[in-house]
Amino acid sequence: MPITKGFRQLVDEAMAEVTTYTVDQVRERLDSDKTLQIVDIRDVRELKAGGTVPGCIHAPRGMLEFWVDPDSPYHKSIFADEGKEFVLFCGAGWRSALATKTLQDMGMTNVAHIDGGWAAWSKSGAPTETLDEHLAHRKAH
Repeated sequence: MPITKGFRQLVDEAMAEVTTYTVDQVRERLDSDKTLQIVDIRDVRELKAGGTVPGCIHAPRGMLEFWVDPDSPYHKSIFADEGKEFVLFCGAGWRSALATKTLQDMGMTNVAHIDGGWAAWSKSGAPTETLDEHLAHRKAH
């Protein structure tokens, strides 16, 4: 069966419907905006290989909808906080665009993503931490 709509078209359609921030826009809000919650949707192997953003939540792409939905047995209460803006990122911005669109389709209005994802974040010199550092910070809080 031929593919009638490829991933690029899906990503382009999602990008047209979601809020997209640049790395600089997110960095400007990092320390001062307590409503900002960055969400890393990459696979844990990607975090092990390259690190992540300090203070983010790791919500693997494969579990995101289940963690967001309060009716799911896997629901995570952080996602019920309507006072937060959840800003997703992935490796390059494609998965996060699709994930952001899906969360909007589920009814969330407080969701956006980072253009260029982890690649743009790390290239810009924005703060990063190893997975071990991330896990240690999470235990401390």
